[in-house]
Amino acid sequence: MKILTLNCGSSSVKYMLYDWDKRWILARGIVERVTVGGSFCRHEKYGEGEVRIKRECPDHGVAIKLILDLLLGRCPGYERYGVISDLSEISAVGHRVVHGGEKFTKSVIIDDEVLKTFKELFDLAPLHNPPNVMGIEAAMKLLPDVPHMAVMDTAWHQTIQPPQYIYALPYEWYERYRIRRYGFHGTSLLYVAKRAAVLLGKDPFEVNLISLHVGNGVSANAVKNGLSFDTSMGFTPLEGLVMGTRAGDHDAAADLYVMERENLTPKQMSDILNKKSGILGITGKYTDRRDVERAMEEGDERARLAFEIECYRLRKYIGAYYAALGHVDAIVWTAGVGEMSSKVRWRAMEGLEELGIVIDPELNELARSRNAEFRISAEGSKVKVFVIPTDEELVFVEDVVALLEGRYDVHTNFRYSFQDPSYRNRMRDEAFAKELKERPQMAKALALPFPDDLLPEEARPYAWWLKGA
Repeated sequence: MKILTLNCGSSSVKYMLYDWDKRWILARGIVERVTVGGSFCRHEKYGEGEVRIKRECPDHGVAIKLILDLLLGRCPGYERYGVISDLSEISAVGHRVVHGGEKFTKSVIIDDEVLKTFKELFDLAPLHNPPNVMGIEAAMKLLPDVPHMAVMDTAWHQTIQPPQYIYALPYEWYERYRIRRYGFHGTSLLYVAKRAAVLLGKDPFEVNLISLHVGNGVSANAVKNGLSFDTSMGFTPLEGLVMGTRAGDHDAAADLYVMERENLTPKQMSDILNKKSGILGITGKYTDRRDVERAMEEGDERARLAFEIECYRLRKYIGAYYAALGHVDAIVWTAGVGEMSSKVRWRAMEGLEELGIVIDPELNELARSRNAEFRISAEGSKVKVFVIPTDEELVFVEDVVALLEGRYDVHTNFRYSFQDPSYRNRMRDEAFAKELKERPQMAKALALPFPDDLLPEEARPYAWWLKGA
């Protein structure tokens, strides 16, 4: 059984083809700059490495056709990167959908009525739901004979209760328009919560966590007894932490004031808040935190200001969720910035020793990889701090297979393969083994022992689990 996952953004399509029977990633990649010109695809076939293909993709349908041609080995000049001989080998397609409102509380098989509801929710997730639906419709035309499933970003947060999700607004707005906190990044936050329980050696429903998904979009999630208790994103993905282009928390009166002064429409203001604010709004030119950090080093004061504002907001949410939970077993960092920026992690957690959060600066600096799970808290820290690379695509695959087999349920009644203490992602392990050859000291920061058959000789002196051997 082979499952294709598609994650369609406004200008990108991320994909993976997974062999469920072998528990193996056959190929994965991303088509970037869809609709905006200069499109290209970064495609990786297991055992062949990554290749970059330039192809103009004026819409998501062309991008998905390129992906299917690559998987089939029908892309001229790149035939050897194919992994299937016929589209009939694909059993189902799983699609990321950001906003399901109150209608969809878990992953669902897509039909016309489901698509209609997703379209009705466009205004709630303007950066995501429209391209999500474009990708679904394009894929359904290209693969009309297989089931398509939607994996809901909001599903993980269905356990949040009214005191956490009802806003202090006229209650009629909730009754009439379902205005409430929904929360997002659910597949990512589910994955890292289950993995954190494994790293802690605890039952997944006996852990309290503060999870920080920090990428272009940013979410904080308070997890109480293994369930989502509160989260920073709200009615839409605009609320909460500072993001690449989104404003996050601020006084809504400022929006009304500027709308009146500059005669802006609600659509224009929505574009400003979602696409021209956040890190971009402060710096005037950057969204990528790597660019921000480089600019800081070169003396760019607005870049430094953006960095400090983001880290302060992260620290504030850590403190707020610590108070909300009362007891915290671990803080978890994930997504691009959370996994790779030791500077952001350090600045956001610096000085929290009174809360029992003590960071080891060496481990924090070493923990920079998308292929391994790290512990960066110091020995004796009351609260553990982990860096866990997310794996949303694996959640997609497992939900899709379970839907196909009629055994899918909400996560409280469903067990994922990655909850098993013996679970390993062999593809990531092999990639990390290559990284260890270049930076063997990273073995010091690993949260779990690394497979002996892949551990490079250079890393063995730093492997803490071998010290007593």
